[in-house]
Amino acid sequence: MTSTEFLPPMIDGVSASKVFLPKTSPAPDSVYQYLCQQFPHIKPAEWQQRFTDALIYDAAGNILTVDAPYNENSHVFYYRFLAHEIPIPFEHKVLFENEHLLVIDKPHFLTISPTGQYVQETLLVRLKKQTGNEFLTPIHRLDRETAGVVLFSKQVASRAIYQEMFAKREVKKTYHAIAPFHATLTFPCYTRYRMEKGEPFYTMQVVEGKINSETEIDLIEHDRAWGKYELKPTTGKQHQLRLHLSSLGIAIKNDPFYPTVQHKREDDFSAPLQLLAKHIAFIDPLSGQNMTFSSHFDLTL
Repeated sequence: MTSTEFLPPMIDGVSASKVFLPKTSPAPDSVYQYLCQQFPHIKPAEWQQRFTDALIYDAAGNILTVDAPYNENSHVFYYRFLAHEIPIPFEHKVLFENEHLLVIDKPHFLTISPTGQYVQETLLVRLKKQTGNEFLTPIHRLDRETAGVVLFSKQVASRAIYQEMFAKREVKKTYHAIAPFHATLTFPCYTRYRMEKGEPFYTMQVVEGKINSETEIDLIEHDRAWGKYELKPTTGKQHQLRLHLSSLGIAIKNDPFYPTVQHKREDDFSAPLQLLAKHIAFIDPLSGQNMTFSSHFDLTL
């Protein structure tokens, strides 16, 4: 970003989203028309309200009205707000903070970034409101259902350095999970599968082909019915640990997706997924220090 490039202000912890206006034929009559076409899941009345509330900017920082003309090969900014969100009654904890990093202990059920039906009730927006730092960005991801340690970048300048650390698999991640105990399974073991998108689209599946996911799994303890497992993934595919354990015939306790999808009410917090990002360790690429962080949450049989 250059020093002259317009950056919309953060509003109530929400940063503006950027939308490119491509050259199309026929061209839309207005920015409003294009946004309605591009995001059909958002009602036209909601876009009209955002224009009325001065929540749409052009690339130069001018507030746009609903009849603003469509200027191809430019971009606009808009803010995403929801009329109603289900409150998530769990709080995060700060584990560590320095000039570059913010390390958080995330509770179950709290989505990291705005998506779907959550904006204010997400960890990122909560943290932006708490810190006032609009440049906060998660460096890696945890599922909404998973609790535990997650890292955020505080500065644009150093963000790529930490992202590269994850891309190069220089971060050691240890998870705990509660799943059925099967005496016929031997641990430790290594699971290696090829994972691809499944059906429904938000799930994953194991398929034939070149392996793209690997996990080391060990049994910590058991009570004959349930086991507590230690999971060390060497890759970071979506739902990797959940699918790997399910493929062994020991799906994680309270998993709503594996082995089959079970729809739950969004306000049902009675049975959290028993998966926890317990430890994360790495050598800080800037300071050279060994960094280790552990969740204060715990899973019990």
